Amino acid sequence: MSRLTLFLTGCVLVAGLWMYLAVFQPVQAQVQLRPDDQELVAQGADIYAVQCAACHGADLQGQPDWQIRGDDGLLPAPPHDGTGHTWHHDDQTLFTLTKYGLAGLMDNSPASGMPSYDGVLSDAEIIATLSFIKSEWPEDIRAFHDSLNAR
Repeated sequence: MSRLTLFLTGCVLVAGLWMYLAVFQPVQAQVQLRPDDQELVAQGADIYAVQCAACHGADLQGQPDWQIRGDDGLLPAPPHDGTGHTWHHDDQTLFTLTKYGLAGLMDNSPASGMPSYDGVLSDAEIIATLSFIKSEWPEDIRAFHDSLNAR
């Protein structure tokens, strides 16, 4: 084979790979929580009450000793208020964790009591629920969280 043939073959393969990645791989849209959207927050509060409060508490307080593994090896549900760590994660991470569980964030994820809400809640319902949670945080924590998303 001539160098020109090899070069052209390589170009075709690279172009084909690029087209495959561009066309067939889904692009993850950036999630943005809207804690100031009162209608969305009200919807999220209703969803939270039905889907989340049993574990994370009606007042977002989480379960006792949430940082210590139980006899089952699982961590109890953490608080979603300002005393927990939820606000340490950007919007996209919170969305992915809620939709897919830990498996959405890492390979070989450890066992977790957090269920996956994929197929249970729509993306819009997840965003509404997370927007409700964020709306309950103190202003300084919300400002910190906003800075995470700006990075």
